[in-house]
Amino acid sequence: MNANEPREQGAGGWSQFGATPPAAGGFPRRDTIAMEVPAPAPPPPPPPSGKHRLTAAQKAIAGLALAAMAVGGGVVGAVAATSFQPEPIAGSSPSSPSPVFKSASDQLTVADVAAKVQPSVVMIQGRTGEGSGVVLSEDGLILTNNHVVVGAGQGGQMTVKFSDGKTAKASVVGTDPATDLGVIRAEGVSGLTKATLGDSDQLRVGDPVLAIGSPLGLDGSVTAGIISALDRTLNLGDDQPQVPPGWGEQQQSAPTTIGGAIQTDASINPGNSGGALVNAAGQLVGINTAIASQAAGGGVGFAIPVNTAKQVADQLISTGKVTHAFLGVSVTDATGDVPGALIRQITAGSPAEQAGLKEGDLITKIGDKAVDGGDTVVGQVRGFKPGQEVKITYMRDGTTHEVNVTLSENK
Repeated sequence: MNANEPREQGAGGWSQFGATPPAAGGFPRRDTIAMEVPAPAPPPPPPPSGKHRLTAAQKAIAGLALAAMAVGGGVVGAVAATSFQPEPIAGSSPSSPSPVFKSASDQLTVADVAAKVQPSVVMIQGRTGEGSGVVLSEDGLILTNNHVVVGAGQGGQMTVKFSDGKTAKASVVGTDPATDLGVIRAEGVSGLTKATLGDSDQLRVGDPVLAIGSPLGLDGSVTAGIISALDRTLNLGDDQPQVPPGWGEQQQSAPTTIGGAIQTDASINPGNSGGALVNAAGQLVGINTAIASQAAGGGVGFAIPVNTAKQVADQLISTGKVTHAFLGVSVTDATGDVPGALIRQITAGSPAEQAGLKEGDLITKIGDKAVDGGDTVVGQVRGFKPGQEVKITYMRDGTTHEVNVTLSENK
């Protein structure tokens, strides 16, 4: 498989939906639903490193696309908040690169942080579903997920609903399926409250965060948690849902692999897609994108780092498209004792071929990132820029080698 395209997943891979569809009438229609999957086998002892790819048994992924507008007879606009105890507040110290919640009387409380961020988060509504978005500019540029744009844009114009209840029509500026990001523009607006961007490279496991969006159609919802892990690799959209009778056509989504994702235990649900993950200072650090769950209605959340999102959004706003790095290898998971990605095929004239990589080589590391499967290669390559030089560590005939590869543009 090409390292710039999602790899095929087996029966144990990430899946966007579980084995059991919802009963018709149980919930209003959604474009993406996290469904119950079989319980996994007991996990092996944890590895020494904190950053690793999730096991196949854990990979029940649901892209958090679009929840229905009504829940239980038309409840919309409700605000759900998960509170810190007791009355934690936001602060920072010179020795800590990330803001933290502290006990003090003259700093921002969690409620203050939520109130600061909510005007920058919108609900995106369409005929077939809805999601969330984050305001990038005062004149209406909004960052969201590609799958939100695809779902809400079916069959007509999208509508953006702001925190003050006002609405505006919206049009697509550009989308990037490879990173599941998109930018839309709310029409005829001005003076919007744009989000304050943070630095996702400064995040640490344990940092407190808030997730803000429109889960299950409840706009302005706030939940709290921590950063559970960093640098996860996600495979989204590998499986398609079984649609119950009477639910109509379901939008088919192409699979994609995302590297460097943020994992959080802040509760997120379908409809949170495209919404904000913010730190204790109210700075945007991620775009909520997916959940992994063994039960309907929630689970472990994942967000695209804001540094990646900003890079993609800048290109979409300026050119309407995004350029991606190209290595030129087709890879699969290693099956031996040494973890890695086995090169099955090399594209002629590609950077991989020019660097001397060959079929049968086992990639074990890209830069400083250990490779434990083919999706790690895909996710890592997508995080680089065309023209960037990357060190690749690989094994050939039992011997470890290193080579520097200058990535080209994927066309």
